[in-house]
Amino acid sequence: MKLSFSIRTAGVVAACGVTALLGCASSPNSAALDQITDGVVKTSFRDQGMVKVSRLVQDDSNRECSMAEATGKPVSAERAKQIEEANLRMVKWPSDGKFVGDWREGEKIAQSGRGLTWTDDPKMANGGNCYNCHQITKEEISFGTIGPSLYNYGKIRGVSDPSSAAAKPIVEYTWGKIWNSKAYNACSNMPRAGHAGILDEAQVRHVVGLLLDPQSPVNK
Repeated sequence: MKLSFSIRTAGVVAACGVTALLGCASSPNSAALDQITDGVVKTSFRDQGMVKVSRLVQDDSNRECSMAEATGKPVSAERAKQIEEANLRMVKWPSDGKFVGDWREGEKIAQSGRGLTWTDDPKMANGGNCYNCHQITKEEISFGTIGPSLYNYGKIRGVSDPSSAAAKPIVEYTWGKIWNSKAYNACSNMPRAGHAGILDEAQVRHVVGLLLDPQSPVNK
């Protein structure tokens, strides 16, 4: 979710206005920018329905990656590794040990973009909105290209039986990537679907099934 960058940008714009009023004597430092940004957020956003302003509060991973994008200074390799390790520890693995669900349900989740807006019913399940960023099946002609194509995801990786010991590393990686993408790519643009509460455990299981089940249209 890229809200954090736009908010920081708003803070920078506000800071520029402050600097102009002060006669451009000097640019605000990082602490001053953060204070200005916080003020912009508090005056520009409000709780409404299921959407709360607290959603805009960043954890360390998002904060550092947002800063890197805003300044054009990438996170160091050492720090990226630390972020990935910290996020890997946050992955919640399946409570019953079952990683692979029903690909048919997974396809419904991938197609659905509902959820997390102030007009949505919080009692209804969120969608994964996966096609917004990825090609997944050859039948779907409308898909985004922000993320890589996932068509033939399991087939390319040689997964003919997701329950086999040979497939275990790919199965676990797929679960972890969906649950918390930053566990494998520190500044990934992919939403941390499980960690952020976008999808629940059962839904993540079904999306894993969509990607890895040999009978899924993904692998046909």
